[in-house]
Amino acid sequence: PDRIMCTYSVCPSPKVSDTVVEPYNATLSVHQLVENADEVMCLDNEALYDICFRTLKLTTPTYGDLNHLVCAAMSGITTCLRFPGQLNSDLRKLAVNLIPFPRLHFFMIGFAPLT
Repeated sequence: PDRIMCTYSVCPSPKVSDTVVEPYNATLSVHQLVENADEVMCLDNEALYDICFRTLKLTTPTYGDLNHLVCAAMSGITTCLRFPGQLNSDLRKLAVNLIPFPRLHFFMIGFAPLT
């Protein structure tokens, strides 16, 4: 295929959950992510909440705060696609360098600094 399917998936957490069906949705979506996506960037909902609470010192983080962290991480990952420079790459090169086997295309995102 000439297209790379890159997804950003938030894994649910029982500590930061407002619906009962979140674990079921996540479980049922894994098969589709394995079969149809080329790169899956996984984000842990509980880790996002802890970053907002501990690092950013927000007493009651909202979904807007969590989404802000996700947006910053997505922006950092796709910077090489949006701006010119010598280190430009594309998602295909990222996949070739990071994925040892076709079904092992799940990545955990690390993002720093958070100040």
